[in-house]
Amino acid sequence: MNVKKLLALAVALLAAGAVCSAQTKYSQIIDNGGTGDYKSIAIGDESLPTHVIYRPQNLKAYVSENGKIPVLLYANGACANNSLEMSRLLTEVASHGYFVIAIGPYMDMPDDAFYAQWRGVVRGSYPETKVSAVMGNGERLTPYTEAERAQQAAEREAARQAAARNNRNNRNRTPQPAQQPFRTYARQLLEALDWLTDQNGNDQSEYYHLIDLEKVAAMGQSCGGAQVLAVAHDPRIKTCMIFNSGIGDMEMSGASKKSLANLHTPMLYINGGRVDQAFNNANGDWGRIADDIPVVKISTLDGHHGTYYEKNGGAFAVVARKWLNWQLKGQLGDSALFMNDEYEKTFYPEWTFDRKNW
Repeated sequence: MNVKKLLALAVALLAAGAVCSAQTKYSQIIDNGGTGDYKSIAIGDESLPTHVIYRPQNLKAYVSENGKIPVLLYANGACANNSLEMSRLLTEVASHGYFVIAIGPYMDMPDDAFYAQWRGVVRGSYPETKVSAVMGNGERLTPYTEAERAQQAAEREAARQAAARNNRNNRNRTPQPAQQPFRTYARQLLEALDWLTDQNGNDQSEYYHLIDLEKVAAMGQSCGGAQVLAVAHDPRIKTCMIFNSGIGDMEMSGASKKSLANLHTPMLYINGGRVDQAFNNANGDWGRIADDIPVVKISTLDGHHGTYYEKNGGAFAVVARKWLNWQLKGQLGDSALFMNDEYEKTFYPEWTFDRKNW
């Protein structure tokens, strides 16, 4: 190979490396960066357009003071392609010293969009066990009234009739196939970890040698919990958190009850109690998980949607960061929430805690 070809090859390799290096394209500070010591930021990275990152704003300062940063992989409720519903909780976790990668491309997550989404979700499935629901902006939510539900039903019926009329008017036209909603897939959790592994080893990346790839957790909400169970066999994952989820006897997003036989790490399940549609599935998993897998199961009174709409993600965010502190950082003081009966009764008297195989 002549000199010119060698130079051309070298330039091409350098260009390829530049394209693969992490490059922040969008960013936003949510909830004032969380309550932790390392104020966090949400980032859209040009080299990872399928995911959004939540991490400390000054990542190098965190690493300088604490060592390499642990990782949390997150899969969304409804297996959705955005992490808006959990943006406050993930921001909070990141502010306590975690590098979070969530499925779904970056999108602006202003307060009005966040609370508009949650207002309808919470009012429409208000858990009978919850005394009050207050969003992070101070707005107190109540269940839909009978009049409001009747109005919604009338609007749905009017929309159905309008669609039927439109179909009759257009029956001679070539029908257009319905657009299928984008479905995420469990493998995206591992793709994010693959990307981060490459970045950690790339001396052109801003994340070069800053990531602790020996301390990786996976977390999923509802359908996202099934996605976590589908990839939980990966040896790089050291612990899993299943929020308002469980596979039970279902098959979903690549997971089934057979997936439970592949678990190899400590597991945390937290659900919203008997009014949570995932309650029975979580209990079913509890009975099937092998006797050599440590498990904690927490049942609250918050229903299927937890406390994610509360300031800084509410109590469910506390559970998430304390579990991570214990499991990934070895902070034994935070294990009290999961292992100490007196602590649990004092601070969370309405919750039910179960644990086995410890």
